[in-house]
Order: sequence, then C-alpha cells, then structure tokens
Amino acid sequence: MKPARLLLLSCLCTLLFACANNDEQRTEVQNVTEAYEQAQDSIARGNYRRGIQIFEAIQARFPFSDLSRQIQLELMYAYYKSGQQEQAIDAAQTFMRENPIHPQVDYALYIEGLSYFEDGAGILERLFRKDITNRPPKELERAYSSLRRLVERFPASEYSPDAEQRMLYIKNRLAAYENHVADYYLRRGAYVAALNRAKTSLEQYNGSSANARSLEIMAAAYAKLEAYPARLALVFQLTRWAAGGADADAVDVESMRSGIALAKWFAGEARRVYRMLSETDEERQVTQLVEWIERKGGAVTVRDLQQGRRKCKTAD
Repeated sequence: MKPARLLLLSCLCTLLFACANNDEQRTEVQNVTEAYEQAQDSIARGNYRRGIQIFEAIQARFPFSDLSRQIQLELMYAYYKSGQQEQAIDAAQTFMRENPIHPQVDYALYIEGLSYFEDGAGILERLFRKDITNRPPKELERAYSSLRRLVERFPASEYSPDAEQRMLYIKNRLAAYENHVADYYLRRGAYVAALNRAKTSLEQYNGSSANARSLEIMAAAYAKLEAYPARLALVFQLTRWAAGGADADAVDVESMRSGIALAKWFAGEARRVYRMLSETDEERQVTQLVEWIERKGGAVTVRDLQQGRRKCKTAD
C-alpha cells in the first residue's frame, strides 16, 4: 500500500471514528479513498481539471483537518502543473500561513517559487525565445525571494538543489535588467542614477554573468561625473568675467572651488531624488515620521507619535 494511501486512510479513520456505525464508516472511507486515487490518477495522466475538481470536493467535505492539509499540497501541485500560477501561489501561501511548522513547508515554498518563476519567464520567452530582459522582472524577484527562503531555511531539503539552480538563472536575469536600466540612465546623461543602478546590480547579484557590464557602466558614469566640476568651473569663470570680476583666459582657483562644490551638491540632490523615487509608500511615511520627530527635538510622547503618523498619512 502506498504511503499516501496509508496517510489518507489514517486521516479518514480519525475523522469518521465517532460519526457513524462501523458499516457506514467503512463505506465512507472506501468512497473517499477511491475518489482520492481517481484524482491522483487524473493528474498523473495530465487531466488536471478533473483532478482539481475531485480534490476540491474532498477538501470541502473535510475542511480544517489533516486530510485537508494533504489535499492542499495536492492542489497546489495540480494548479502549478495546469498553468494556474495565481491559484498555486495562493494555495502555497495559505498552507504556509496555516501550517508554519508543517514538515512539508519546504514543498510549499518550492511550489510558490516555481509558480512565480513560470509567471516571470513569460509566454514570449518560453515559446518564441524572445529576449525580454529589458522588462521589469517583478515575478522573478518574488521567485528569487521564495527560492532563497527555501534554500536558507531548508538547506537539506530535496528541493534545494533545483532551487539553487533556478536562483542562478534568476540572478543573471535580474542583474541584466538592472544593467539595462543603468545603461538607459547613462545614455541620457543621468550619471548618478546610472552609477547607483549599476552598483545595485553588482552588490545584490554578485557572481552573475552581468557583473562585467555593471563595472563598465560604473566606469563610464564615473568618467562623466569627473568632468562636471571642470565644466561648471568654466561657467563660473565666464560669469565672473562677464561681470568684470575675473580673467577670461584661465580658470582660477575660486571658480574651480565653486565648480567642485556645485557638482557635489548636484550629486547629493540626484542621490536624494533617486532614493525618494525608489521608496515605497510605507518607506516614505516612515521617513516623514522620522523627520517630524527630529523637528520636535528628537523625543515625543506616544500621543504625539500617533498624531504624527496621522499627519504623515494626510500629507500623502
């Protein structure tokens, strides 16, 4: 007898032990066991729709039970194999939320990661081998997060080796996208933004095949930034010359100092704006709250803090 069948019979016997007489119990166990095996057989033959229907019917009959938890595992696999990634992700997340210490949490994490991975690849890339590395890989970022949690929490899991291989692919893909954005900024003269994006690619996805390109973009951005102070110094020198306060034949120390100071200010403002644009709404509210506390002298009461939070939300 297969382990799954033994588990099924054990769960059913527990559920039905006090529900009816022995004959009725045996009939119920037999009916559900046959339905369970029919669903498994349907999925094995690729008839996912039929298998899912049967599993969902059994789950509705025995909610909040050990059997229901086993059905959840079966369903998340069937959803994933049938291309219903959203349902697979929802089933996996529900299972982990309701059973945080279940011995098969690693499997749920694996299915969640695979489902995000399939969503992230996209039909154009899978069917037509079209390069879409220039598109925002949101689903792949989620896949990477799920698979990384699996590898970190369950290094001895049977699913970890495959998760690690997929993470390598995702890392290269995410790094390539960061470089694509960095190159876009570089070509448009936003050198600080290009530098920050290439640096992010290098730091977060160290070891990827895109690291060499990240270094190239950083070198190009630094080269452009180094020329800014001299250009600004020339502007200051000509402005002072036009006002009758400097020589037009050479850039003096005062103009150089002004050019360097203004270049540093521009760089700082660019970093601030770039950081602000990349913040989530929650992070922005936290930043505003911290600034409000600093304006209050660095110490506030609980009541003041509650009022401050409301003000920050209202400001948004």
